[in-house]
Amino acid sequence: MTINTIGAYAFAPLDRQENFRGNQLLYVGWDRHLMFCSPFALLVAPTQSFAELIEQVLRPAIAAHPDSAEADLYRASWYLNDAPFQPDFDASLAANGLRHKDMLRLDTPGLNGIAGSCS
Repeated sequence: MTINTIGAYAFAPLDRQENFRGNQLLYVGWDRHLMFCSPFALLVAPTQSFAELIEQVLRPAIAAHPDSAEADLYRASWYLNDAPFQPDFDASLAANGLRHKDMLRLDTPGLNGIAGSCS
């Protein structure tokens, strides 16, 4: 990630992947579901499968939203760093090309947030 500073940046960032004991950060946002004010910052194992990410991490994370029961995350449109992305649900996150601090978004057509208000 590029940064602009007013002076020398003389220290190593603390959020480097090697500081997460084999895990990595993954940001995940659900388009038009602004009950969640920002993407989730998730600590994940790069060895877990994409299906495990959905079932063990994402479903519990979005469970409070009224649309969550109807959300078919396996048929969602996915975006990785703003580019269309087709996950291999059986492959690991690393094998899917997900790196530390990547941004993953999902879109569930027909589910438009609370009362369609995007809020």
